[in-house]
Amino acid sequence: MQYRTIGTDPKTRREVSVLSLGAMLMGTLTDEATSFAVLDRYVEAGGTFIDTANNYAYWIDGSQGGASEELIGRWRRSRGITDEVVIATKLGARPLAPGTGYVENGEGLSAEIIREQSERSRQRLGVEKLDLLYAHIEDTRVPLAETVEAFGALVDEGSVGLLGVSNHWSWRIERARNLAAAAGLPGYEVLQYSHSYFRRRADLPGALSPDGDQGAVAGDLLAYVRENPSLALVAYSPLLGGGYVRADKPLGAAFEHAGTPARRAALTAVAAETGATVNQVVLAWLIGGEVPVVPLVGASSVAQLDESLAALDLTLTADQRARLDAAH
Repeated sequence: MQYRTIGTDPKTRREVSVLSLGAMLMGTLTDEATSFAVLDRYVEAGGTFIDTANNYAYWIDGSQGGASEELIGRWRRSRGITDEVVIATKLGARPLAPGTGYVENGEGLSAEIIREQSERSRQRLGVEKLDLLYAHIEDTRVPLAETVEAFGALVDEGSVGLLGVSNHWSWRIERARNLAAAAGLPGYEVLQYSHSYFRRRADLPGALSPDGDQGAVAGDLLAYVRENPSLALVAYSPLLGGGYVRADKPLGAAFEHAGTPARRAALTAVAAETGATVNQVVLAWLIGGEVPVVPLVGASSVAQLDESLAALDLTLTADQRARLDAAH
């Protein structure tokens, strides 16, 4: 396993594995026995970075979420896991009532919600301190300063270690970080976004609107991280939900453009040269790029996880990486 440090403050920074394990469907679609087996295998392989959220997976069981955090809590207790594994969770996208969704009825990022939901996450996970807490989605209804101050207060009092942000416009991240710095408060240090080898279209209706697809990495976000190397970028859905390799998982309109066939051809060629799977090449490309990325992978079986773990043994040559980068 390979590792990297996230965070800059010696009191809160953590060393994490460069491959993160997503627990989104654990406790709902993925049963407890399978979930425990996947978690055990991940830790056995040296994995130390597990990701969840307070709303996972409300859309599966009609709840408000919490099943994933609860399962991780049970697994931690049963295995005697303490602070050697970094658990990241998120708040802000939990529906306020069962049977509703976060778009029309989300909890948001008010000071009250941040304090209340961070405490509930700690209880479900069975921890005194949340290692990493993300603002899950944008909330433009609440003044940004209120959100920044509420998150900063949790770090200052010791109930949260690192702060992260997901699915926000990059200019909003910069504004939030500036507000935090001006107030002498901790700011966002970990960014979690949808990112993979295939590129998304930006010309679809609503893609660039305030409530559009800001969750996907674009050139401005990569440039922002490149210019701020202290920030860590975590990529969710790096394997596009099986879309690279499964005919029954169509990629959808976002990837219907001339660049996708070119990138698929380059990916297939490099996979053939290396003897690796297409998915492993994607993960290796993300981990070893100019802007280093921590891929966040899900797994519904130990075999799926093992395929992803094997990507850590794949080193792309400069020529292979250049051909992958140049395909468009």
